[in-house]
Amino acid sequence: MFSKHFRADLALGFTALIWGATFVVVKDALADVSVFMYIAVRFTLAAVVMAIFFRRALRGLTRSSIWAGAQIGFFMFAGYAFQTTGLKFTSPSKAAFITGSSVVIVPLLLAVSSKRRVNKWIWAGALAALAGLFFLTVPPEGFGGLNRGDPLVFGCAVMFAVHMIFISRYIGHHSVGALAVVQVATTAILATIALPLLSVTGVEHPRWVWSGTLIFAVLITALGSTAFGFSAQTWAQQYTSPTHTAILISLEPVFAALTSWFLARERLGARILLGAALIFAGILLAELKGPAPIAPESPEPVIRAQE
Repeated sequence: MFSKHFRADLALGFTALIWGATFVVVKDALADVSVFMYIAVRFTLAAVVMAIFFRRALRGLTRSSIWAGAQIGFFMFAGYAFQTTGLKFTSPSKAAFITGSSVVIVPLLLAVSSKRRVNKWIWAGALAALAGLFFLTVPPEGFGGLNRGDPLVFGCAVMFAVHMIFISRYIGHHSVGALAVVQVATTAILATIALPLLSVTGVEHPRWVWSGTLIFAVLITALGSTAFGFSAQTWAQQYTSPTHTAILISLEPVFAALTSWFLARERLGARILLGAALIFAGILLAELKGPAPIAPESPEPVIRAQE
């Protein structure tokens, strides 16, 4: 009845919706679980499911692929550590728009590290995103009233940007499925290793309080956001254009703001809306006028990062 092109766009839009909605879901779940316990459980479950889904790709796994996936997974782990910790102190919609700024950071990091030229549209997108970050995160009273969660989430955006750069480095030499499973498994392993280390140092003590909210959050982020989201995006990009992909995936923070308003009754003032609009404009400029997308993954990350 519907063309594959239409179904692909629908899949991408639904994926962006899932990724956006998970910000408020994770925010609520953190009342019942410590940050690194949540990351460890979420990504362990996702790794198991994805290993089953991509089992054929894993048959040809090499040491080189494992090393490449581990490097990508390190930055995925760092990104989620910053993002999930930041969500404890900031709102889901702000976290989503700040995370989305990673799209603008990628070409700037490439320009610094490899002396690539940055076109005027990327600079315009970067300036729009920077102005948006100011309005979104800095309250009218100035930097003294800055929410400590927002800088943490910006750290996540930087890590996700590096994550995407590393994907572009290895994606042409290794199986997409194998890299996806290894990086998710790496995130799970690093989070698990961090649990006793953080407990001993007193930074964070492992905590898990069984609740419907927590179980739902783990399932929707592990299975919906990570396993389904990545698979749906990979399939959809075979049948739709890069432009459609960029626009639809860029809707993630918009969906985050809408679900946060609808489910958590988050109040979005004029200053926050202006900041969000500027960041969204910067994201679109970077996606549509910048260089071609560097990899079929998005910052949920590979899985854009989402959350």
